[in-house]
Amino acid sequence: MFARHKGTVIAEGLKIVGSVTAEGLVEVNGQIEGDLHCTSLIVSPKAWIKGGVRAERVVVNGRVEGPINGREVVLKSCAIVAGDIESESLAIERGAHFEGHSRRFSESNMPQLDDRAGTKPRKTDEWMGKSGPTPPKSGDIQSVVKNVA
Repeated sequence: MFARHKGTVIAEGLKIVGSVTAEGLVEVNGQIEGDLHCTSLIVSPKAWIKGGVRAERVVVNGRVEGPINGREVVLKSCAIVAGDIESESLAIERGAHFEGHSRRFSESNMPQLDDRAGTKPRKTDEWMGKSGPTPPKSGDIQSVVKNVA
């Protein structure tokens, strides 16, 4: 009769002080003062998290004060984030407020991807050549066109 999503809901009006760890989806409608670790996270427009967030997928519609670490992070138009974001993919919609630094996963901690589809990250010198690209001569438009083509 009713479709029920598997996950945890922190309801509006509920305030949790302390760290929260959950498997699966967590939807925050209330407040958390502490770190939050889960698989997927949705922060609703009225929600507020003061602490670090770590999840594979993070969608922020509300307020987060603290660092966010996730493979895929989306800041929706009404998001307010004060803290650094470390992710593989970051999308920020127009209207979102973000104050902090954004960093992609570094090569040392980036998850290894399967190279069968050509998705494995390559080192710069593999696609640029050991010495890098050859810059065009000053004023030589033909060499610029050849290097671009």
